[in-house]
Amino acid sequence: MKEIELLSPAGSVNKLITAIEFGADAVYIGGKAFSLRVASENAEYEELIEGIKFAHAKNAKVYITCNIVARNEDMRLFPDFLKQIVEAKADAVIITDLGMFSAVREIAPNMEIHLSTQANITNYEACNFFHKLGAKRIVLARELNLKEIKEIRDNTPKTLELEAFVHGAMCISYSGRCLLSNYMAGRSANSGHCAHPCRWKYSLVEEKRPNEYYPIYEDEQGSFIMNSKDLCMISHIKELYEVGIYSFKIEGRVKSEYYVATVTNAYRNAIDEFLFDKQNYKVNPTWFQEICKVSHRDYYTGFYFNEEKGQIYNTSSYIRECDMLGIVEDYDFDTNMALVRQKNRFKVTDKIEVLQPKEDCFNMTIYDIIDEEYHNLREALIPEMLVWITMPKPVKKHSILRKNKT
Repeated sequence: MKEIELLSPAGSVNKLITAIEFGADAVYIGGKAFSLRVASENAEYEELIEGIKFAHAKNAKVYITCNIVARNEDMRLFPDFLKQIVEAKADAVIITDLGMFSAVREIAPNMEIHLSTQANITNYEACNFFHKLGAKRIVLARELNLKEIKEIRDNTPKTLELEAFVHGAMCISYSGRCLLSNYMAGRSANSGHCAHPCRWKYSLVEEKRPNEYYPIYEDEQGSFIMNSKDLCMISHIKELYEVGIYSFKIEGRVKSEYYVATVTNAYRNAIDEFLFDKQNYKVNPTWFQEICKVSHRDYYTGFYFNEEKGQIYNTSSYIRECDMLGIVEDYDFDTNMALVRQKNRFKVTDKIEVLQPKEDCFNMTIYDIIDEEYHNLREALIPEMLVWITMPKPVKKHSILRKNKT
């Protein structure tokens, strides 16, 4: 078994492929039901089979998210879905609900169970209890600090794997168990339909003045009183490893392929560097610079170091330093040209950066754009169009072209 597993999000089979190509040891993906991210594309049964086959061919694993808080109707439908993912040869299911846990043990006794962070596991007795029931892994609650995680590791058997989130969006609620969205928008977060009301701007109402709304000012834009910063632990790989976390989990099944590629690649480099020489390991600042190139909120280290300043009060906007321009579909060694699928507008003379799977980035200038009918273009304007671009050196399939916004 690897010393550290890098676990990346896959909101679709395309993102699954991207994550694995850029260094993920495992991915987590949902089907069309029982998953807490209905906003992501998720995968049909045939797509899951395709994705799992691809992952296994690359020696990677696929975990299926079945982490809703189940109702009676869910329990009537779940057995058939479970049989499908067993047939698809999924490596594990991620479960919150005890009824679904019981169904897995009965219907698919050989299926590995990972207990979701939604189960709010914050102590070693709970870990041991679920391990005895059959859980192979606990996805720890995000509220734990490093000292508490170390105590859990010291008081649980080594046969129990510990997983923790190391990067991505944070929920204002206790490990995501929130009723705010259901109450305000009729969309249950516990069924995957969260409307994210914690990101909204609010005013204050005094009890005896029900129709008088007082703005809560942080600045002229208002105040966002429940808007969390994003988690980022890329500079603390060593600390996470030393307290006994095995699986380093990246959040983001509704994020883009560009996000998945960039963040996975950065953590892959950081983890590999640490594992290569633990004694002399040093944090490379370029890793943090790299993850700043994806859309994000201000970063912080969550609860790991008992940090309290985890809120952003003046905006709910994202920081966007780069745009993804396209994805490399193929490379022709005879012409030194890459076939690129356009994602955002780009033109001749643009200075861009190329992010490659498991390779260093490099900068280049676009000197030509040729469409499939061999017409020279000044710009690639049509979404998803395929164009050829001369490259200064060979590039791998799935490489990403991007450009700084400034």
